[in-house]
Amino acid sequence: MSILFFASIFAALLIDRLYGDPKKIWSTVPHPVVLFGKLIAFATDNLNHGNGRQWKGTAFVGVSCILLAMLGVLISSVPLGEVISILLAAILLAHKALIDHVKDVAEQLRVSDARGRMAVAHLVGRDIDQLDSSEIAKAAVESAAEGFSDGVVAPCFWFLILGPAGILVYKFVNTADSMIGYRNTEFAQFGWAAARFDDLLNWIPARLSALLLLLAGSAVGRFSAVMSDARLHESPNAGWPEAATAHILDLALGGRRSYQGETVDLPTFNSAGRELLISGDIDDSVHLINQAHSMTVRAIGMLIIIGVIF
Repeated sequence: MSILFFASIFAALLIDRLYGDPKKIWSTVPHPVVLFGKLIAFATDNLNHGNGRQWKGTAFVGVSCILLAMLGVLISSVPLGEVISILLAAILLAHKALIDHVKDVAEQLRVSDARGRMAVAHLVGRDIDQLDSSEIAKAAVESAAEGFSDGVVAPCFWFLILGPAGILVYKFVNTADSMIGYRNTEFAQFGWAAARFDDLLNWIPARLSALLLLLAGSAVGRFSAVMSDARLHESPNAGWPEAATAHILDLALGGRRSYQGETVDLPTFNSAGRELLISGDIDDSVHLINQAHSMTVRAIGMLIIIGVIF
C-alpha cells in the first residue's frame, strides 16, 4: 500500500470533516449515493417480482459492483486521477453529515420531544411516533455509533485497500443493503445478495470501529465485554460499534424497538448501564466519534510522515 493512498485518504478525511456535503452543490447535481438509490429503486421496481427473485437480485448487485469497480479503475488511470480520487472519497465519506444530523437531534430534543422525533427520523428506520425523550436520545446515540462504522471507517478501509473501486463498490452495497436488505416478504429474496455482501464488506470495519472508539474513549480494557455483547446481535457487525459506545458512555443501548408496526427485541448492550438517556448523552456520543475521527486522522498522518522519512 503506497504512501499516496494514505495521503489521499488523509486529505479526503479532512475535506469531509471541514465541508461535508455542501447543499449548494448537491441541490444542483445529484449526489452519487442518490444516484445509487435511484438505480436500486429502478431495479427493485422491474426485477423484484415473479420467480427467481434471489437470482435476479444477486445478478443486479454483482453486475453493478463489477461496473463500479471498472469505473474506479478508470478514475485511477486518467490524468489527475489522484485528485479525482480524493474528491470522490471526500464525497462518499459521511462524518460531517452524520455529526450534523446527530447534533440536530440533541438540539431539537432540548426544545421538545416532538421536534426531537422529527430530527431523529432522518437517522433511523424504526417507528418514531411513540418514542419518548429517552428513546429518541438512544436512537440518536445508536445511529451515531453505526454511522461512524458505515459512513467513515468502512469507506476509508476499502479506499485504502482498493482505491476508488473499493469505496464505490462499498457505498453501493451499503446503500443497497439499507434499501432492500430486509428479511421480510418483499425483500428476503431480492435483497439477499446485498445483505450478505454488506455483511462481508463490513466484517473488518465494524470491529475496527469498535477498537477505534474504545481507544478514543480510553476504554480498551472493555474490549472483551464489547465482544461478548456484540456477539448477541443477529447481525455479525451491527453490534460492535453500538456495544463499544454503550460501554464507553456507560449506557444501556439496544433492546426493544418497532419497525413498521412490528416489535423487535434486540439484545441490550451493557445491560448494567444507565437506561434513561438525555440529550447530553447525544452530545457525548458526538464528542466520542469526533475524538475517534481525529485520532484516525492523526494516525494516518503519522504513517505518511514515517513513510516519507524511511
